[in-house]
Amino acid sequence: MISLTRQEKDWVLYDVGNSAFVMLTATVIPIYFKNVAEGTGMSAADSTAYFGYASSLVTILAAVLGPVLGAVADIRGFKKPVFACFMGVGVAGCAMLSLPAGWLLFLGIYVLAKVGYQGSLTFYDSMLGDVTTKERMDQISAHGYAWGYIGSCIPFVLSIFLVLWSGPLGLGTHQAMAAVFLLNAAWWFLMTVPLLRSFEQTCYVERKEHPVRESFARLAGVLSEVKKDRKIFWFLASFFFYIDGVYTIIDMATAYGKDVGISDTDLMLALLLMQVVAFPCSIVFGILAKQFDSSRLIRISILGYLGIVLFAVRMTHAWEFWFLAVCVAVFQGGIQALSRSYYTKIIPKNQAAEYFGFYDIFGKGAAFMGTLLVGAAAQLSGNSRVGIGLLAVLFLTGYVLFRRAERESTESMFDLRQSQR
Repeated sequence: MISLTRQEKDWVLYDVGNSAFVMLTATVIPIYFKNVAEGTGMSAADSTAYFGYASSLVTILAAVLGPVLGAVADIRGFKKPVFACFMGVGVAGCAMLSLPAGWLLFLGIYVLAKVGYQGSLTFYDSMLGDVTTKERMDQISAHGYAWGYIGSCIPFVLSIFLVLWSGPLGLGTHQAMAAVFLLNAAWWFLMTVPLLRSFEQTCYVERKEHPVRESFARLAGVLSEVKKDRKIFWFLASFFFYIDGVYTIIDMATAYGKDVGISDTDLMLALLLMQVVAFPCSIVFGILAKQFDSSRLIRISILGYLGIVLFAVRMTHAWEFWFLAVCVAVFQGGIQALSRSYYTKIIPKNQAAEYFGFYDIFGKGAAFMGTLLVGAAAQLSGNSRVGIGLLAVLFLTGYVLFRRAERESTESMFDLRQSQR
């Protein structure tokens, strides 16, 4: 286990903070929303579909905002304030979920909070190049996900306690849920404070007379470079598909589990187990990246997710959901951490936020396709299994395109060596 510098620790702490909200979006929020929506007479398939549509809207908004704000954030002194702004929107939205609301207003507030969260990640991911060295990126990125998983268990366990024991505590359902949302908002904010205090932007472009106009010009330049650089282009094309499947599973697992008859208690406890198992697995992937090429580990993870989807289609029992939660835990942190560090190593450091804006288009911004696919398939067929099964296509396509990206990277290195002779 490597020792972390202060800035690396503070950067990792933000993963600990925002992961509490991620856990809510994967467990408590979809369960609560479905209970509220179905309480009005809405069918289970329709409530899953509407939640999927809301998740799709979030990713589309994040995709539109990401590149523009990423270009602005690369200007010297801009990255931290823009990051803080989006983090504040996310924290405020999480707290506002505690307000009494019908299912439609609740979804609207959820979209606001999720956009803040997604926007903050554009700048947070690009900070990796500011807080550590290229040689340590795989391990520091893995530490972020690992400690995020285990750290988020603290507010999540408290949240489960408030929800499952609300009666003995003398709390109504809404009061218990309000306490959960406020608790997680406070956790998210407090875990962000160290990064806001210590972060220093070392990778930047100098501020011009017209920074916004200049940002758009640089954005057009980055788009042109991405088209020319085949290793970046094909990696992003691959990432578009496989990470879409990963994020869709994160967003829709609880809603799908509820549709096939898994109890609320089993859903929440199984996902708590997933967080605990994901902690050592993420660390292990970071260690393995020192011994094996990270691209090989990414390929193995994609195939692992393909197997998970095929198994999920036939899931009917609670023990199967618990088994799948452990399987997801093995690969989830590794594929996200190694994808982030792999991309960081192949892009220019002083344009990291701009490039991560495109990373969000092809990654988090692409997640609308999977959630829309699951939601539409569930609504049209009346069966959520159809949508889940279609996710296999995303992982297969991502795998094929990633192999192309590997070939382009190998050819690029060969051409570089030839030119140096």
